[in-house]
Amino acid sequence: MSLDAARVFLFTPANRPDRFAKAAATGADALILDLEDAVAAAGKAEARANLLAHFAGDWRAVLAPGQACGLRVNNIHTPAGLQDLAALAAAGLRPGFVLVPKVESAVEMRLYARHLPGVPLLAAIESARGVEAAIDIATADPAVAGLVFGGADLAVDLRAALAWEPLYAARARVVQAAAIAGIAAVDVPHFALDDAAALAEEARRARAMGFTGKLAIHPKQIAPIVAAFTPTAAEVAEAREIVAALEAAGGNVVEFRGKMVEGPVVKAAQRVLLLAARGA
Repeated sequence: MSLDAARVFLFTPANRPDRFAKAAATGADALILDLEDAVAAAGKAEARANLLAHFAGDWRAVLAPGQACGLRVNNIHTPAGLQDLAALAAAGLRPGFVLVPKVESAVEMRLYARHLPGVPLLAAIESARGVEAAIDIATADPAVAGLVFGGADLAVDLRAALAWEPLYAARARVVQAAAIAGIAAVDVPHFALDDAAALAEEARRARAMGFTGKLAIHPKQIAPIVAAFTPTAAEVAEAREIVAALEAAGGNVVEFRGKMVEGPVVKAAQRVLLLAARGA
């Protein structure tokens, strides 16, 4: 599965190798083995060693068909982040992807692309500077496969509440940058673990804005996110009818259920069919 087709990315602490296979069994489209926030400073060396051993072995064996697995490194501006990059580069490993946190410039992404050739990169936008540079970051290198909206850290940086309305403008800029580059846009995790209704609504809004997927911090968040990012049967049926109507009209503008159907409407319908196909 390509990263722009992944609906849900599940975090798993890198210092808990006993959970790696369990994470794969959850059915999440993509797994993020986390060296950053999930691991305390004192445990980062051990967690890094866990991941080097994991990705040096037959790590794909536990994955379902099409399931992706990568890791989140530490911020490159910290000693731990420098050690992460150096260790990965020296080992010559090729995980499914690398999530780079707190990115604020295109130069950072080019650095990872240079030292981790062939590895798809996700750039987390988590600061005001990152938002301002989002387009440059998204287009920094062909290895950049997606942007991740890091709302928690961004809210602190903006002195804003971690809520939909205060972060709406920043979310929109991340989606815009990802769209310009033609790459994935992944929304922030929902931090209230016991509010499935709020998670579902936030995921629905994120999809409506143009996000292609959402982060998850617990397996029980997977199902609501997948449901939100998968078109309903009614949406798929309507999309098929729209495409068929335009094809029958030879590509000319046509009336469909009282509305005029032309290029942009058909493109939206085709997008629905693509979203449906990735969940099949």
